[in-house]
Amino acid sequence: MKVGMLTAPFANEPLETVLQFAERAAIPCLEVTTHPGSKHIDPAELTPARSETIKNCLADRELEISSLAYYEPRFTDPAFTPGFQRHAKKCIDAAAMLDVSVVCLLAGFPAHGMTKINTIRKVLPKIFSPILRHAAKKNIKIAIENWFATCLQGLDTFECLFEAIPDERFGLNYDPSHLYHQQCDHLVPVSMFRERIFHTHAKDVIVDKARRARVGIYADGWWRYVVPGFGNIAWGEYISHLRQNGYDGVLSIEHEDGAQTREDGFMRGRAFLEPFC
Repeated sequence: MKVGMLTAPFANEPLETVLQFAERAAIPCLEVTTHPGSKHIDPAELTPARSETIKNCLADRELEISSLAYYEPRFTDPAFTPGFQRHAKKCIDAAAMLDVSVVCLLAGFPAHGMTKINTIRKVLPKIFSPILRHAAKKNIKIAIENWFATCLQGLDTFECLFEAIPDERFGLNYDPSHLYHQQCDHLVPVSMFRERIFHTHAKDVIVDKARRARVGIYADGWWRYVVPGFGNIAWGEYISHLRQNGYDGVLSIEHEDGAQTREDGFMRGRAFLEPFC
């Protein structure tokens, strides 16, 4: 396995700045944000010449791109669907141009007036069908992050998603933190969906049980995301499950820890994860 980083906290800076930091921090893999207008990689503006420049810059620093990330959750709204599909296809084209095998997306918010399960069954297959056809042409896998606010919440929604969309190129950018704070088992999916885990997010979560007992589960402030090693997830146990089930990819640090600076959070997360790799 290798440690990586989601480049989102550097959103206002160019890709070259991210590469310099990753090299200095000894983080070898990059999960690069590719939303429309991204300063890192904007698929709509990517040319063959620019892609070659990026690949050369990566090689010079002994870095690699683990995935391209386009995290737009609103696409179940019909007003957003066509634009989402167009840009997702451009991300796939960019991945192929850059020799990257995975594009990370979200499962989308529940459609208006529908439950998460019904959205998965009735809406998502139609939206993802043309994206997956395009991914097949380019030999790219689609990895869905299980952010709990989207349709991919509990293990029942995982099962439903892969029943509704059985395409072998459709899988997970698995993030255990989103299950942990819900008190869902974050280890079971590693074996249940071992063939579907294409990429992983390394994000921890700290649960303040005393505050939760005082304010209740519907209140705010009793849990928050932290960088790996600063929360409640037992990373040795979790990574052992990944290894046992055949995963040997990236552990991509998603830094959303408000108690750590941008640089310190990534560097501390890398230092913690590296011995497990």
